[in-house]
Amino acid sequence: MFKKGLCSVLLVLFFGSMMPVGEVSASNEQLIIINKANNNLIFYENNRAVELFYVATGRDQSLTPEGQFNIVNKIKNRPYYKEDIPGGDPSNPLGNRWLGLDANGTHGNTYAIHGNNNPSSIGTYASAGCVRMYDEQVEWLFDTVEVDTPVLIVTSELSFDSIAEENGFNVEGAHIEATPIVSSDILRYGNIGESVEKLQNKLKKLGYHMEDAIGSYGEDTKEVVKQFQTDNNLEIDGIAGKETETLLEKRNKRADAPLYIPSRTDYINGKESYLVTRTKTDYKIKNY
Repeated sequence: MFKKGLCSVLLVLFFGSMMPVGEVSASNEQLIIINKANNNLIFYENNRAVELFYVATGRDQSLTPEGQFNIVNKIKNRPYYKEDIPGGDPSNPLGNRWLGLDANGTHGNTYAIHGNNNPSSIGTYASAGCVRMYDEQVEWLFDTVEVDTPVLIVTSELSFDSIAEENGFNVEGAHIEATPIVSSDILRYGNIGESVEKLQNKLKKLGYHMEDAIGSYGEDTKEVVKQFQTDNNLEIDGIAGKETETLLEKRNKRADAPLYIPSRTDYINGKESYLVTRTKTDYKIKNY
């Protein structure tokens, strides 16, 4: 009886050792692959590709570690201890979600997939080693992925399906396209980077003045955006969202347009006085 039971155990251990590593360690059939060659992150569930995102990785090739790791913790609004920035603060460079990885002998407190306060960095090589995502996209991943889910980080010219197969995971469906980079359309207090600098330049062109550092969405920039919103009958929230950005772009194009001088044919109903505006589209006849 004892020998029979022992043989059964040995058979299970033998055949179990022959199973692909991915199938053994995958949590609820979930898998994340990050390819530093194109800064794409793909999420698989039940062996099928579900979502593909753009990310930012290390500004130097060696900074973001490569290999197979696991998600070991999930933290909402993690403080940025290095500069004593509290969790949830708009200036926190870790954003609002943290998925800690057990990379290089750490325990989820050094390397992670997390949000950020610099949307324009997504798709580039910009981090100190972590993998950055847009806040709204990492929120989705945070709510979906489970602790212990394996994460493969590679630099490869292979397709995601081939990378997965090479590492013992049987998956399919990685032909989906990456989620468009759209988050930089929404800028708010605490954001930094090139997209913020462009916003500031557009405001300055229209005569608005701010003291914040170039590329930093500080309190001054927030107040100037609110003033622009007030001047143009927009919702006043200090956030440069789609509506604010669209109108700001239109105002800048109008400012760049050449002066339009009315001709005789522009006089209406015999009125001889007129208001000269910058473009023919905006030209209006007025009595003084």
